[in-house]
Amino acid sequence: MSSYAFWNNKGGSGKSFLCFAAACEYAYRHPDTDVYVIDLCPQAQVSEMLLGGYFTSPDALHFLMSKTPRATVAGYLEARLNSPFRMVADVSPYICEPKEFNPNIPENLRLVCGDNYLEIIAEAIRQTSQLEIPYDSWKQVLSWGRDLRVALRSYSGDRDTLFLIDCSPIFAIYTQLALVAAENLVIPFIADYTSRLAIENVLAILYAITDPHTVLYARIAFAKRAKEEGVAVPKLHTFASQHLTLYQGRASKASEAVNQTIMQMMDDIHKKHRHIFANPKDKPSNTFIDIPDFASGAVLAATTGTPLHKLAPAAKNIAGEQVQLDAESLQSYRNALEKFVNCL
Repeated sequence: MSSYAFWNNKGGSGKSFLCFAAACEYAYRHPDTDVYVIDLCPQAQVSEMLLGGYFTSPDALHFLMSKTPRATVAGYLEARLNSPFRMVADVSPYICEPKEFNPNIPENLRLVCGDNYLEIIAEAIRQTSQLEIPYDSWKQVLSWGRDLRVALRSYSGDRDTLFLIDCSPIFAIYTQLALVAAENLVIPFIADYTSRLAIENVLAILYAITDPHTVLYARIAFAKRAKEEGVAVPKLHTFASQHLTLYQGRASKASEAVNQTIMQMMDDIHKKHRHIFANPKDKPSNTFIDIPDFASGAVLAATTGTPLHKLAPAAKNIAGEQVQLDAESLQSYRNALEKFVNCL
């Protein structure tokens, strides 16, 4: 059983699409493995893609959210709120089979669906984690996501399992549940200066690695409490550098310069803090994967809920707009995705 959280403390990094593409590709290539996607982002974008994309997913989402209990991750968390310090005996009501709504999805891929209701119950979850009794209420509540992962593993019986967890960029209580549920951390990022700052935030929040100006706050932050209370946080596993559309090579050169700066920053941190990396013997720069620009292909895949192995180069009509998917860009993205999936 391996588990990976997709997180960056910055929106727009492409994490949800990468999670969708990787989950579908892994499930397609490993039919004997149950691939679970746990969507702990209130925007539920990875759920939307898995359930058929922009046009068909609203009905599927409404159907799942209208069930009693809600057949979503929020339904599971509501059950935990009702009995905060007791495991949920049966998690099957919260599991969705995306193939029932989207025939393009491999049948061995399962989803714990995202839900905007996460925002509504977030404060109740946070307050429960602050209860004085029991003394370890914070640790127990932060383990709810991990408990779900363990229960899903049991649900799969003797089959192999893989867990991919999509996170909100905001470090809310539900993001904390997602990160504690994962053993490994994938950081998708766009090679620009603000992404470097976001990665620095990840280091400060999860591992208390920061500069002298903010070290005082790091001492009272999440990382410190997690260490004191024995709450494990995920190890840095893979950095996915995603490229935007370029203009006359200028953005390419700028992106490459920022990318190299981030690589060097992580290699420097590795010298003093090897324990935060999933593969401590390897230089972090060796775990960077370049994901090429896939603008039109990503639009097509996300809008229609189509995995990469189902896409074919052609002109497609999406809501009255022509979207051209050429063979070269599709193959380039497939090659990068294959390299990424091989790391999982």
